[in-house]
Amino acid sequence: MAPPTYADLGKTGRDLFNKGYNYGFFKLECKTKTSSGVQFTTNGSSSSDTGKVSGSLETKYKYSDYGLTFLEKWNTDNVLTTEITIEDQIAKGLKLSFDTSFAPQTGKKSGKVKSSFKNDYVNLNCDVDFDFAGPTVHGAAVLGYNGWLAGYQMSFDSSKSKLTKSNFAVGYSTGDFTLHTNVNDGAEFGGSVYQKVNDDLETGVSLSWTAGSNATRFALGAKYILDSDASIVAKVNNNSQIGLGYTQKLRDGVKLTLSSLIEGKNFNQGGHKLGIGLDLEA
Repeated sequence: MAPPTYADLGKTGRDLFNKGYNYGFFKLECKTKTSSGVQFTTNGSSSSDTGKVSGSLETKYKYSDYGLTFLEKWNTDNVLTTEITIEDQIAKGLKLSFDTSFAPQTGKKSGKVKSSFKNDYVNLNCDVDFDFAGPTVHGAAVLGYNGWLAGYQMSFDSSKSKLTKSNFAVGYSTGDFTLHTNVNDGAEFGGSVYQKVNDDLETGVSLSWTAGSNATRFALGAKYILDSDASIVAKVNNNSQIGLGYTQKLRDGVKLTLSSLIEGKNFNQGGHKLGIGLDLEA
């Protein structure tokens, strides 16, 4: 089995702290699929703090015989994105993508060529952002062996001949346990531990520290599956912020998520947040 991409290292631990929480927003997501295989995804959200409403419409079509995927996305910021991907055709494990975006109001355009290659022991990525001043190259590599993972990620701005990002990560992953540590630009240090205790309970710990600061940030999180249709999540950090979430499957293709953020240090002063999410899939 191929190792994950650099962006997916420690993903099981991050999901424990991110998925199931949408406090501060009211969200609606609808997914449909036509008989010809075209997938439509519509997203809408409203911020309870600012009242700003945003949304997006995405269409996706896979031409499996030729390993092609076509994706188009439009959002309420009036940005149109198109992506064409070909996978496992030139060589097994090789994936090539061409991604463009266009904002009609401002006339701003951008383009990106993305490539990736993976096998049982390595996962390589190289993306090139095109800009009039000069392209920016993003690269990443992850090596995996017997559950151990090591990765490096970088970004190089050719217009400035400068390395703008240099990140390292080391971890260990099995079916029910994940350990992840990372160093970003030699200044930000982080780590997480995830464990699936049993079929119903997942737990995790996250820590981070920034050079020049004596404060260490940490958080505890857990997910408990009540039954086949319902689950609860909870987390707390060293700032006494308590996150709670409840997800209920109302029927096939309909899922409701309720979440809240409680400011423990300022309980009487307020600042607490609520969120509601509804996912529809047909």
